[in-house]
Amino acid sequence: MNYDVVIIGSGFGGLCSAIKLREAGIDNIVILEKDEAFGGTWRVNHYPGAACDVPSHLYSFSFAQNAGWSRLFPRQDELLAYTERIVRDYELAPLIRLGTTLKSAYFDEADGCWHIETNKGSMTARAIVSAFGALSRPSIPHIKGIEEFRGESFHSAVWKHDVDLRGKRVAVIGNGASAVQFIPEIVPKVASLDHYQRTAHWVLPRPDRPVRGVEKWLLEHAKPLQNLYRAKHYSFYESRALIFVFAPWFARLVQWEAKRFLKKQVADPALRAKLTPGYVLGCKRVLLASNYYPALTQPHVSVQTDGISEIRAHSIVTSRGEERPVDVLIFATGFDVAHGMAQADIRGRNGRELGRALAEDGAYKGCTVAGFPNFFMITGPNTGLGHNSMIYMIESGARYAVDAVRHLLRKGVHSIEVHDRAQRAYNDALQRRLRSTVWNTGCKSWYLDAQGRNFVLWPGFTFHYRRITKRFDSNNYNIQGR
Repeated sequence: MNYDVVIIGSGFGGLCSAIKLREAGIDNIVILEKDEAFGGTWRVNHYPGAACDVPSHLYSFSFAQNAGWSRLFPRQDELLAYTERIVRDYELAPLIRLGTTLKSAYFDEADGCWHIETNKGSMTARAIVSAFGALSRPSIPHIKGIEEFRGESFHSAVWKHDVDLRGKRVAVIGNGASAVQFIPEIVPKVASLDHYQRTAHWVLPRPDRPVRGVEKWLLEHAKPLQNLYRAKHYSFYESRALIFVFAPWFARLVQWEAKRFLKKQVADPALRAKLTPGYVLGCKRVLLASNYYPALTQPHVSVQTDGISEIRAHSIVTSRGEERPVDVLIFATGFDVAHGMAQADIRGRNGRELGRALAEDGAYKGCTVAGFPNFFMITGPNTGLGHNSMIYMIESGARYAVDAVRHLLRKGVHSIEVHDRAQRAYNDALQRRLRSTVWNTGCKSWYLDAQGRNFVLWPGFTFHYRRITKRFDSNNYNIQGR
């Protein structure tokens, strides 16, 4: 089958791209989804307590706002329902090919098309829009003896709801954004819980509450008020870029507030010491949770800061030689970001592999890659955020990609490829800006690669990213005629 555009992934990035392509009059498109249901992040992540740490009215498309959110911060079920509503309202279901996994794709110089292999057959496309999402491949560390464990084990991103945790001895490895949400949910059920923490995180209270009926009515019946409400949330969260990017010293003031919050919720000085990070707030992801610390103070919960030397059939052995019994092992160890952006064998000019190209050179505006003509990414390298809504970045990137595809599909255009010099200059400037941010103050985080380069986060205001993606800058591209 021959398409103008093949979109990879049916999360927010893929759905937004399809909507904007249609609005631009580009209808010969298809969305490939490897799973048997669409929905992206908020269908895949369904662990207990799963929720977003960005306000509901901001974590939604600007062109499809929802006045009916039940809480200030959306939970997984509501976000999935919102995604389903988008598919229904914009009639996207006929475009989605479920259970269709991209196996490989290569660019053919002769015809200026991508030749694509999936588990359900072959197809060609003038362009590929990759909306994999970086946080889609669970990461499980290799620990000695892990294959010997005889109890139940799973990653939080593939939660096994059929595993009954009642009365079980549970070990949770990792203490990131998912752990702080599901631990309070499972603590009342388990017989004991060992929480293995490599590095403490800064935690701030989560200002969540139900949305009152009068608020819903006003937001539904007064569109200007809905826009104003969204703008209020956007402005508040956007201001946090000052802490992370422009004035890292200001993070120490917020850090003082985080310490007060910890002291208020954890009375035991020894436990409080374990939960106090030794780095500047913001260097790692700041977590929002009002019930995490109280869960850790329960008598049957133990925070383990010793490393794990070995996993045995029914126990974990710490670096101090202590053997602790375990019935269920839950990994809350995040995602493989380095490989998440290139999950298939995608090859551009001269057979260069996409994953290697991204690891070595990054991308241009998080969207295009030198050596990969007619290939566009949504939320590619250096488009992640530590302070605001990723939906804003998705809309910005999709607009840029769609504008580029419109140029490509004009009569006589063979291929569009970013100039290598433009990509290098862009990334050199990004890395210079990143050196002075809070993310580069010395901690070890998933933001940094093995060489210490940050290919994950956007070092600036989101409105700046929107400005540089406002239109396709063809002068920085090699546009080859047929």
